Amino acid sequence: MSTVVVTGAAGYIGGEIALLLKDAGHTVIGIDRRPLPRHLEDVMEFVQADFDSDESYRRLISAQPTAIVHCAGTSLVGPSILHPSEYYHNNVVKTLNLLNIVMSAVPRARFIFSSSAAVYGEPVMTPCHEVDPREPISPYGESKLMVEQILASYHRAYGLDYVAFRYFNACGADSQGRHGQEPGATHIIARVLESIMQGQEFTLNGINYATPDGTCVRDYVHVEDIARAHVMALDSKVTAGVYNLGSNNGTSNQEIITQAQQVTEHAVVTTIGAARPGDPPVLTASADKFDAISGGAWRQHDLREMISHVWTWYNR
Repeated sequence: MSTVVVTGAAGYIGGEIALLLKDAGHTVIGIDRRPLPRHLEDVMEFVQADFDSDESYRRLISAQPTAIVHCAGTSLVGPSILHPSEYYHNNVVKTLNLLNIVMSAVPRARFIFSSSAAVYGEPVMTPCHEVDPREPISPYGESKLMVEQILASYHRAYGLDYVAFRYFNACGADSQGRHGQEPGATHIIARVLESIMQGQEFTLNGINYATPDGTCVRDYVHVEDIARAHVMALDSKVTAGVYNLGSNNGTSNQEIITQAQQVTEHAVVTTIGAARPGDPPVLTASADKFDAISGGAWRQHDLREMISHVWTWYNR
């Protein structure tokens, strides 16, 4: 097998990618400025440093990895509007520095980038396809799109071998209970389950949308499936370019509440709140492009498993 460097390896998505890389027999070198959680200590060699640092670059160059999986970055939409300089510097400037090191010192390495469906902004079509207009509405989405554009330019000019994945809401936890998201996540699955655990009401924002049950429909992708796609991207049959990771159909807020009650055997005490301004009824992504290459093998978990794996993780 090969050596793979994962930036952001102490995080939710980066940690799951590192786990699946190890499962597949790869040697993993993780880089993150945050401490590595104890449950990941046996998974990788770890460098606790900013990915854009001399220490990280020395280890990257000495390792001569087959691939770099770049998950590190600042990733919340709201704070990016308040503090855009942090997002452009951390997500764009530092990534450009990393790419320049890669091209000069490990030019044959594949660069696998965790992008975001935030590049679409408010999509003109649902489900989104890779060729649809990219009109991000936050500095976070803009920073991801800028990196995608840099990757495409470096591919054309310098032959950079890259894959970028766009996805909406990462959720779930490792199916073997080895890794998951810390409490306090912002997506609805985590919020519903935490409301059950804490005995609090869950506020459902809007029930009059133009959807079958009146609640918003969004795309949720199991974190293990996202990680599996990144591992599969090491294969040369996944040609350079950008790929969506989505479900095509999405899931409504009410469906999540119903499924959470069935999985946990607890009622979700729900209060109806006002619809949030600017929330479109449906946001989903088509994964047809990546499915055509992978045979759809990257996607293995359904909504029930997303919820049950989080519930197991929270109650570990």
